Amino acid sequence: MHDLYETVGYTMIETSVVQKKNIDKLVSLLNHKVSVFSGNSGVGKSSLINTICPDFYQKTGAISDYHLKGKHTTTYAEMIEIPGGGYIIDTPGIKGFGMVNMERKEIYHFFPEIFRLAASCQYHNCLHIEEPKCAVKQAVELGTIHVSRYNSYLSIMEDLQLKYR
Repeated sequence: MHDLYETVGYTMIETSVVQKKNIDKLVSLLNHKVSVFSGNSGVGKSSLINTICPDFYQKTGAISDYHLKGKHTTTYAEMIEIPGGGYIIDTPGIKGFGMVNMERKEIYHFFPEIFRLAASCQYHNCLHIEEPKCAVKQAVELGTIHVSRYNSYLSIMEDLQLKYR
């Protein structure tokens, strides 16, 4: 997955609090910016913040013997100042992801690889689902757009369609 998201255009940094792996690289990207740490419960967001901001302490839970993951401890979002400038917003863990106040025609904007190709579609209002001569669907068939990313796009589109029926 690491390569998949880098290919799309996202910067990926593999970190480890235990091994202190790439913490300095992450801090250099966070400095002088406002960033949000968001993700599933117990994945280590607060532990990472404690490593980056040693003068600030976010409560963390022990690793579960059963799931081998941390336990949900953050209960509200909080903005923490980074030494050297910038802020991190720590958020409670999430269990699901949904789109609020978005129209189906906007979703492709959040998939950089789809956004780049959309202008090449035959129709300017192409949703990249069933339309003929869709550059996005052709790219999926050719492997230029990874099928898992396209399936994520389709899943969001379907969720929005069901939501607004």
